[in-house]
Amino acid sequence: MSLKDTLMQDLKVAMKEKDIVKKNTIQLVRSAILQIEKDNHTELDDSAIIEVIASQVKKRKSSLTEFEKSDRNDLIEELNKEIEILMDYLPKQLTDEELEQVISQVIAEVDATSMKDMGKVMSAVSEQIAGKADNQRVSTIVKQKLSS
Repeated sequence: MSLKDTLMQDLKVAMKEKDIVKKNTIQLVRSAILQIEKDNHTELDDSAIIEVIASQVKKRKSSLTEFEKSDRNDLIEELNKEIEILMDYLPKQLTDEELEQVISQVIAEVDATSMKDMGKVMSAVSEQIAGKADNQRVSTIVKQKLSS
């Protein structure tokens, strides 16, 4: 079953169970997918849908820090719930150790020696770990490895 079908089935279940947060979260993701499909006149496959979901998680995490600054506990709780719902659709996230192994391997493969090679390393790592780690985490680890 495709990820799009899974989202649709989960939306139906959320509606039946009257889980408003889950229903709204899935609807927002589905509308983002639909918008991209209409803009590009194409149908997204699972890997592209994972990218959309990852970007939705990233948006919510950045909003989360803003809500924490303004002490909006009601919205923080709801955003955490939305992030948790979206994370269920993403592949299992890599631990820092697993991520470091992948990055070290890529650095050796592309023969990166300095920060000038960061772009090559980031693009190669991004292809290998699509949706399995946040690019900000990847960037931090790559910077550490290339500067040492």
